[in-house]
Amino acid sequence: MLWGLTALLALQLAGEVVVRFFHWPVPGPVMGLVFALALLFPLGRVPKPVEDAGGTLLRHLSLLFVPAGVGVVAHWERLQQAWLVIGVVLLVSTLLGLAVSAWVFERLAGGEDAL
Repeated sequence: MLWGLTALLALQLAGEVVVRFFHWPVPGPVMGLVFALALLFPLGRVPKPVEDAGGTLLRHLSLLFVPAGVGVVAHWERLQQAWLVIGVVLLVSTLLGLAVSAWVFERLAGGEDAL
């Protein structure tokens, strides 16, 4: 698993380096995922060490919500003051995101009303 984790971190580092060098407005880890896709696609499978490391990270994915929970507790007063605005923004952005995703899917899937 150590080799798999090393490979994932190396891809993330490569993504960070490329993004910072070219000043692209993309997160480094996203570019690292693009690199991983480019490397793994011709292979046609995920090597066992990378699969094991990824599986372990996914099993503990819930730990990533701890900082968000701490942020809610730390800024509780601010959230109480602006709960209506935050709620409206969350609702509108969620609905807008769903609508755009559905529209893109419909266009890419070649539905009856597709362009």
